[in-house]
Amino acid sequence: MTNDLKKINKKRNSRRTINNNEQKLVERLIKISRVSKVTKGGKKLSFRAVVVVGDENGKVGVGVAKAADVVNAFKKAKTDGRKNLIELPLTKALSIPHNVSGRFGACKIILRPSIEGSGVIAGGAVRIVLEVAGVKNVIAKQLGSNNLLNNARASINALQNLTTKSQIVKKRNLTLK
Repeated sequence: MTNDLKKINKKRNSRRTINNNEQKLVERLIKISRVSKVTKGGKKLSFRAVVVVGDENGKVGVGVAKAADVVNAFKKAKTDGRKNLIELPLTKALSIPHNVSGRFGACKIILRPSIEGSGVIAGGAVRIVLEVAGVKNVIAKQLGSNNLLNNARASINALQNLTTKSQIVKKRNLTLK
């Protein structure tokens, strides 16, 4: 191909190349539930999808969406999860830096760092969130409700509360001045 044709093809496929250069995000489905809304004309069925999106390297987000069919609900939840991405600090052992707890609704999640090789000791939605976030060694406990969406959001809340030593030092130095 000549250089002119390459330039034309590059311009034509510019949107595709931009998407390929973005970091690859992993999507994991937590739950799909069938929801019915009772209206004057009868029952209207739709599907609700709860999806966790992350890069397995310290970024994670939870998305929820409803649609008339499962595929569209999953796509909408995926885009919602991308909008709500958070970043969390990871240690060299791919664990969290310190003990932390998070709340959402009636759910309370307690996360503790663990030694290398112990794996993710957690259940349900919390396990999926931690795996997609890239945390490899952690112990988690769910308290309160068993609601999958609330547990996922509580674990996101706990991961948002994580700080590093450098962040704490920076904060203390600002308050001392």
